[in-house]
Amino acid sequence: MNQFNPPNAILGSLLGSAVGDALGLPYEGISQKRVALLLKDGLQHRLVFGHGMFSDDTEHTMMVAAALLRHSDDSKAFQKALGRSLRWWFFALPAGVGLSTAKAIIRLWLGVPASRSGVWSAGNGAAMRSAIIGVIFSHDAAKRREFALAGCRLTHIDPRAEESALLVAEAAALSSVGAHTNDVISALETLVQSDEMKTRFAELKTALIEQRSVVEYASAIGCERGVSGFAPNTVAVALYAWLRHRGDFQCVLTEVIKCGGDTDTVASIAGGITGAETGEAGIPLSWIADICDWPRSVSYLRKLAEALSAQQSRNPFLFPAYFWIAVPVRNLFFLFVVLI
Repeated sequence: MNQFNPPNAILGSLLGSAVGDALGLPYEGISQKRVALLLKDGLQHRLVFGHGMFSDDTEHTMMVAAALLRHSDDSKAFQKALGRSLRWWFFALPAGVGLSTAKAIIRLWLGVPASRSGVWSAGNGAAMRSAIIGVIFSHDAAKRREFALAGCRLTHIDPRAEESALLVAEAAALSSVGAHTNDVISALETLVQSDEMKTRFAELKTALIEQRSVVEYASAIGCERGVSGFAPNTVAVALYAWLRHRGDFQCVLTEVIKCGGDTDTVASIAGGITGAETGEAGIPLSWIADICDWPRSVSYLRKLAEALSAQQSRNPFLFPAYFWIAVPVRNLFFLFVVLI
């Protein structure tokens, strides 16, 4: 096992999640055939004249990172802080929000405690924000589990959503320390509980041996028309892409987006896991530079990573801030872009 520099893993995971989200967004919901046509010239930002923007996947990851900065030693306080952030995030009228997440946030606004606000859903909303938890607690399995479940149960309480969030956190932790693929498979398998994930994980192991493409694996688990927002599907495809193309960030993202469906979330999860291993250096420079968003920007992500790294080293840090008053205006512009 190789020991990766924690700051590289933290920044790599945050940037990887954001890049996957921004790259995958324009391909969301379109067929594999159409995706293949669009990818003939290679994967690139397509949302706004060759530039990308963040969706809820990155915004949730940012909120988790900020909550960890405030409370990395208390999962209940972390959960409450994340709940407050989600409430105000929802108040700013985000263009994209899952139905289950919306229901949970409405419950928070109605006064339901963060510990009981989650709804019964196996959507991928919790899994999409769990990679950074795994990186931060890469050497503390108990905290990794505790915080991943706290972050999940805030919005999703279906055991399959919890299982998926734990798998993403575990994969990101193992990625950040360069664990051998055989060790990764063994560790992840201990977290597989649901019948749905047992089937997908068994297929994953077979597909890795046979070196099938990511699209072939997705088809084998019933996602031949695109990867749905069902958490076991999303997470299984993201994990397979990472394990099938270890260390090749560009290939991992290209292959998951080729699958179609919920491309921004699958690519964000795969990017967060893979980026923890490759660091920023493994992510194509243009994929980072061509993200054009504000006030929550790539610069803000870097500040979050720097603060988290300082926190992990027990050094003083400044809590990153952004011009939050501008968020509703940005969200209206983003909605206009997405609709167009």
